[in-house]
Amino acid sequence: MIRYALVCAGEHEFEAWFSNSSSFDEQKSSGLLECPVCGSADVRKQIMAPAVRDSGEKAGRSQSPETEAARIAGEIRRKIASTHDYVGDRFAEEARSMFYGQTEQRPVWGEVAPETARELIEEGVPAVPLPKPFAPDPPKKRSEVN
Repeated sequence: MIRYALVCAGEHEFEAWFSNSSSFDEQKSSGLLECPVCGSADVRKQIMAPAVRDSGEKAGRSQSPETEAARIAGEIRRKIASTHDYVGDRFAEEARSMFYGQTEQRPVWGEVAPETARELIEEGVPAVPLPKPFAPDPPKKRSEVN
C-alpha cells in the first residue's frame, strides 16, 4: 500500500491510499478519483517526503491508532481517579455549590442525567461530560465489596 498527498483544482488537500504506484494513474484515468470536499475530478499528487520508520516500528513495536487512543484514555481515567473526588449522583449539587461560592473549589466527578447536564451548561456552571472511555469506574460501595 502507498499513501499519496493529493490536491484538487480547488486547492483542497487530502490523502488517499493506493495498492501500488500505478493504481493512482489507473484510477485517475478512469475518473474514479475526486476531491472529498468539492467533488472535483481534477486531482494531482503533491510532493511528499517518504515515511521513514524508526527502530521501534521496524521491530513491530509501533501501535495502531486504536491502541494509542486506548492507552491515552487509560491515562486520563487514572489521572481523574487519583486527582478528583467522586461525588456520585451529587455531582450537580456539588458543582453548583462550588460555582456559587457556597463551598470551596475542588476537582470532582460524578453522574448526572443528560437533562441536568444541559441545565448546568445553561447556568454557566463549568462542567464537562466525560465519555465512557475516559471516565473512571465509580468506587465500589462498602456493601458491594463484601
